[in-house]
Amino acid sequence: MSQQTADIIVIGGGIAGISAAAEMAKSAKVLVLEAEAQPGYHSTGRSAAIYIRNYGNAVLRAINALSEPTLAQPGGISDHSLLSPRGELLIASEDEMPSLEAYAAGATGLERMTGAEAAKMVPILRPEPIAAAIYESSAQSIDVDRMLQDYVKLLKARGGTIIAKARAQKIARQGGAWQIEASGTLYTAPIVVNAAGAWADAVAALAGVAAMGLQPMRRSAALLNLGPEHDVESWPLFGTTAETWYAKPDAGKLMVSPADEDPVDPHDAWPDDMVLAEGLHRYEQAVTVPVTRVEHSWAGLRTFAPDRTPVVGFAPDADGFFWLAGQGGYGVQTAPALSQTAAALIEGRAPKLAQPALDALTPGRFFSN
Repeated sequence: MSQQTADIIVIGGGIAGISAAAEMAKSAKVLVLEAEAQPGYHSTGRSAAIYIRNYGNAVLRAINALSEPTLAQPGGISDHSLLSPRGELLIASEDEMPSLEAYAAGATGLERMTGAEAAKMVPILRPEPIAAAIYESSAQSIDVDRMLQDYVKLLKARGGTIIAKARAQKIARQGGAWQIEASGTLYTAPIVVNAAGAWADAVAALAGVAAMGLQPMRRSAALLNLGPEHDVESWPLFGTTAETWYAKPDAGKLMVSPADEDPVDPHDAWPDDMVLAEGLHRYEQAVTVPVTRVEHSWAGLRTFAPDRTPVVGFAPDADGFFWLAGQGGYGVQTAPALSQTAAALIEGRAPKLAQPALDALTPGRFFSN
């Protein structure tokens, strides 16, 4: 069996693993093992591609804010901004007002609107059922493909290596180093970073490390063509504060998601026809244009820890095993901040993220005394 050694091995070539590897490659020899034929095949390649500062719990909002400067001015990663103007409009019926108030609590930069004002911004919305709306002008589209490819280029420029079709089959700690068997090669490093997304708990099990209770959730989407009479590119992302559906302009068409969160096992996800149909029906009830044909549909996995906060830090039960998982639906927009945080923790530097947020991310929070 051939062998390769490194200072750090990252398992998982999604945006989380690739961006962290690129950050760590500044001062270490880094290998990325990706099970698929190319990086970003699963959740990264099926992202809604949106930056929303107020999306998620308080910890995630702090991470989002820390990521924004890098996304806006990614010097050293990309030659120009990874963001472009979009905006986010969330509507609420009378019954959904508690979810609107919960979203607005602790949020910044929101503008309240009436149903009529919301329908003026997105002309296909029915204003009558809308009790209130909130608009976040700072929400922006993310060029996810360019972001991933630019991090790949940065990683390689710093001497890092990505090995595709290298699914970990055995992981063991011997002589102060981790040994990983993948596709007929033995990879060895003192530190392994578990950035395997939906498969992160399975990777931990291979290594004999306690699981975090991560749960992959399926999220479906469909692409609709509303025709030339609708200038969808001028619209913001729009949906309900209760997350019963959302829609986002996509190259002149409209991507609509049922905002489903169905627990599933890790797999190459595909949409459930009934779930998609029910979600499109909810969307139809809010707009004036019926769904006549779905051009394309797909699904991805969003993997959450039990408290819906990412898991970032060294495992308390295994030397040199670092968790970078559980990003849920926030993986792309949190990647700059979490990759910088992971690199700092591994190198023994103080991260930019405030201590309360770091404490909320640590894997040790799931361990009792």
